[in-house]
Amino acid sequence: MNIPDFLDPSLWLRSDAGPRYIQLRQRLTDGVDQDILKPGASLPPEREIASITGLSRVTVRKAVKSLAEDGIIVQKQGFGSFVADDTPQIEQSLSRLTSFTEDMTRRGMVSASLWLERGVFMPSPDEVLALALSPDASVSRVARLRTADNKPMAIERASLPTEILPNPLEVTTSLYEVLAARGLRPVRALQKISAINLGPADAGLLEIDEGEAGLRIERTSYLADGRIAEFTQSIYRGDAYNFVAELRLAKDTET
Repeated sequence: MNIPDFLDPSLWLRSDAGPRYIQLRQRLTDGVDQDILKPGASLPPEREIASITGLSRVTVRKAVKSLAEDGIIVQKQGFGSFVADDTPQIEQSLSRLTSFTEDMTRRGMVSASLWLERGVFMPSPDEVLALALSPDASVSRVARLRTADNKPMAIERASLPTEILPNPLEVTTSLYEVLAARGLRPVRALQKISAINLGPADAGLLEIDEGEAGLRIERTSYLADGRIAEFTQSIYRGDAYNFVAELRLAKDTET
């Protein structure tokens, strides 16, 4: 049964069965129990639920909030509500330049990788531009599916000048550990974060439905001497990551 049919009010909404938000909450809970609303799946937007059920947005919001308070669903600002599952919830700081392996180790989680690509290649036009390569240069690529406690979390596709990483096969766990051993660990980076809906290939790797919310992060990292060390394009699960940045009032700002 699809979700709109399951939420058809003629099947469950009764005038003598108590507050409407409680009835909707129970119907959504039944959907989770019956696997109609699968773990990790997104709930329809509140306006869509209101349209299907004929209930007010206030009633729908109250039911969804109650489910979130009990941990049955997870609400993510800007992305919507998701059925809770055992996917780790990661709060990632944007103010620290760390590797995936370091992040997971700090949280007591076991990280692992499924290699998608690793080797030396002719650079794409995007890589030439991002890494400031000469036209005849080669590029080292390290692409992998990253997991935490056996759950797929992110797809990372890193490109580096071969003078920074001559042999990509040296990377077995942490890329930054390999770079640090060569005295070439990045010290700063610029990141661009975009909200996306996952295509079939990336969704399949992350074991979630096509069209689900995700985060695309492009990062350009620099060495202490100003050279570009790394250009990484990553896709993160939208239901697993919260990115947090600390903002400070500028000293010259008037109050």
